[in-house]
Amino acid sequence: MMFLEYFIWGAWYVTLGTWLGQQLHFSGQEIGLAAGTTALGAMLSPFLVGLMADELFANQRLLAALHGLGGILLWIASTQKSFGSMYFILLVYSLCYMPTMALTNALAFRQMKDPKQDFGSIRVLGTAGWIVAGLLIGYVGVESTAVPVRVAAVSSILMALYSLTLPHTPPLRSAHGFKLSNIFPAEAFNLFKDRNFSVFALASFLICIPLQFYYTFTNPFLNEIGVQNAAAKMTMGQMSELLFMVTLPWFFRRLGVKYTLMLGMFAWVLRYICFGTGNSGSLVWLLYLGIVLHGICYDFFFVTGQVYVDQKAPQALRAAAQGLITFITYGIGMFIGSWICGRIVDLYAKSTPAGGVLHDWRSVWMVPAIASALVLVFFGIGFRNEDSATASGRTAPGNYSAGSDADATPVTLTRNT
Repeated sequence: MMFLEYFIWGAWYVTLGTWLGQQLHFSGQEIGLAAGTTALGAMLSPFLVGLMADELFANQRLLAALHGLGGILLWIASTQKSFGSMYFILLVYSLCYMPTMALTNALAFRQMKDPKQDFGSIRVLGTAGWIVAGLLIGYVGVESTAVPVRVAAVSSILMALYSLTLPHTPPLRSAHGFKLSNIFPAEAFNLFKDRNFSVFALASFLICIPLQFYYTFTNPFLNEIGVQNAAAKMTMGQMSELLFMVTLPWFFRRLGVKYTLMLGMFAWVLRYICFGTGNSGSLVWLLYLGIVLHGICYDFFFVTGQVYVDQKAPQALRAAAQGLITFITYGIGMFIGSWICGRIVDLYAKSTPAGGVLHDWRSVWMVPAIASALVLVFFGIGFRNEDSATASGRTAPGNYSAGSDADATPVTLTRNT
């Protein structure tokens, strides 16, 4: 289940910008907005899951319906030529797909005897699915075509059929109507009275804006400057994610929350500098370094952040607090980032005599590098150092691949991741 869930996303999302730019000649802003449909899906998915999965439908049947509809929508999207129709279809698809990440997590937690012990070894198959998708798309050399979207569409239909074979996971409570307070309880907002939590939440929101540059334009960038098999090489980021997930508890114990988060943000600055100064020739190693740094960028900031939120929130509010941060970051932050990154890419674009478009990528990448550096400085000044994560007796990050309690349903999880 986890393998297919993230294989689908990895198959179409990584190379979307390359296809839209090289084949359909969409502008940078249009590409950014198309990629940002997943952010809108992330904002709205908590409401869909909160009503439908908790009260109305069995989890596995809802998964089947959403992936079945999603597969049809992706195939239709692969046939579109205009931005308006493409954007609308991808938006509806994202509203179908993004809730399924929470649904797969919830189903897995419900069927486990010891989620804290078992979930990590199961969730890692999701990262494996993303890696295999990238290797496959890169190997067959179809990054600039609609084929990756169609591969994802067929995989989504397969996932729909497979979902019907999953263990029955009925709603946990009887239907009593949708209430916003069921998704984001008012008590969860009391966390913002804590200075450190407010600084962390604002920094998380701000850092997701330059993050969208990486997700949306790394593959188009690598293809434009002549890097071969770019999609497969980008999977080095997910491989490093697995490596640094193992080493994260060691860093966490020695650095504490503040400096682990800062190390993650510094890696973002370094990554964009590597992209801005590297090339496909003698400095290609800088590009590889920038990709490999994804493991530190994600694990040291987002995974550590998930653990930090889990520590700060009362037990009854942990799922709601995680959902609120996800809404702020992967939702609002990345949606704003998708609009800004497209505008910046267009700003440094120029037409070629042959009718193509080339970009001043060094200038493009310096924008998220500077933005990430500013967020790093803000966080370093505003966040007061706290005791180590284990001082309160809570478990170290190694056991927090996603969510922490058997009865907690994280609203979403790692993007890649």
